[in-house]
Amino acid sequence: MRDEIPETHFKGGDMATSLDKLTIKGFKSIHQLNEFELKNLNVIVGANGAGKSNLISFFKMLRALIDGTLNRYVRDNGGASDLLFNGNKVTQKMAFETRFGDSGFRFNLVSTPANGCAIEDEARYDIKGADGWWLLGDSDDGRSKMVAEIENNSADAPYSKPVYDAIASWQIYHFHDTSATAGMRKYEIIQDNKTLRTDASNISAFLLKLKNDAPHEYKSIVNAIRLVTPFFHDFILEPRQSGQKEEVNMSWMQKDSDYPMQPYHLSDGSIRFICLVTALLQPNPPSTIIIDEPELGLHPAAIVILAEIIQQTAQRTQVIIATQSPILIDQFSVEDIVIVNRKQGASSFERLNEADFSQWLENYSLGELWEKNVIAGGPSYE
Repeated sequence: MRDEIPETHFKGGDMATSLDKLTIKGFKSIHQLNEFELKNLNVIVGANGAGKSNLISFFKMLRALIDGTLNRYVRDNGGASDLLFNGNKVTQKMAFETRFGDSGFRFNLVSTPANGCAIEDEARYDIKGADGWWLLGDSDDGRSKMVAEIENNSADAPYSKPVYDAIASWQIYHFHDTSATAGMRKYEIIQDNKTLRTDASNISAFLLKLKNDAPHEYKSIVNAIRLVTPFFHDFILEPRQSGQKEEVNMSWMQKDSDYPMQPYHLSDGSIRFICLVTALLQPNPPSTIIIDEPELGLHPAAIVILAEIIQQTAQRTQVIIATQSPILIDQFSVEDIVIVNRKQGASSFERLNEADFSQWLENYSLGELWEKNVIAGGPSYE
């Protein structure tokens, strides 16, 4: 595949702002996750209900806090009582701490009488504070003091900016909805092209921008699609006038044909793969890319190609994926894998060590070891 997808000259994400360590306490099924180390590539593996989705939900929550939509996130997730580990009778607060190299951010969330969340003990890590931590205070309305520093361009804003920029850049991609009414199959105004939306609803406008402004990366995306869909030739991406605006859809051409095909001609697996490679091969990726179950609907051969693209992307920015696919797991190194299990009602996270499985790997693949539950990650019956 490396011979068919040209080497790209990505500007890349800022590796210095990747998330290095993570502490989560009292959040959903995560009772205690202390200073867990994250690498450039993190493959989260576990059975249904183990807690993979709750880890991804943490990223959504923190992104919502940065975006000023924490209250909406709490409401949409059933209120604070549903976020607290085993409810508010067992857990009184949620505690979070993130480290990004020499920078960091921590805060607690507590339940309010209206079942919302207030922020307590918010702090950032920088050289000004005692032991590195500089206290920012509390917020009853769920609005971050760190975000306020950035928005108000305060004197301390430069200390908060590295963490703020990193989290604000995060994208949690979710391409599960590929139905006939999904946004990725519709027309979109061409100006909606700054970033690829989390559901790829603006993918046609985003691809048009790449075709015009980043032709090398656009070609890499097209070549990757051709590996999985050999009859695919190229996108058309010709804007049409609609009232006072221009819009475009993801129409495309088949190989050796001049008949224009429409997005509804693409299978669910094909259009999902298009969204995945566009997210992974974009020229200026987020500081962290998070994707839940990227293997859904893909042919095994497509999963192998996807894994190589994920590894390529992890060389220039941080990637976190959650999966249950043995085929996808097979494509990664042991140290890339984080196993999620349910122990005594709580989610546990453990990064694998190759030395623990060296003898097994002489005869079995990593995916086979997971299927056989040698690498613990199957259903847990408590």
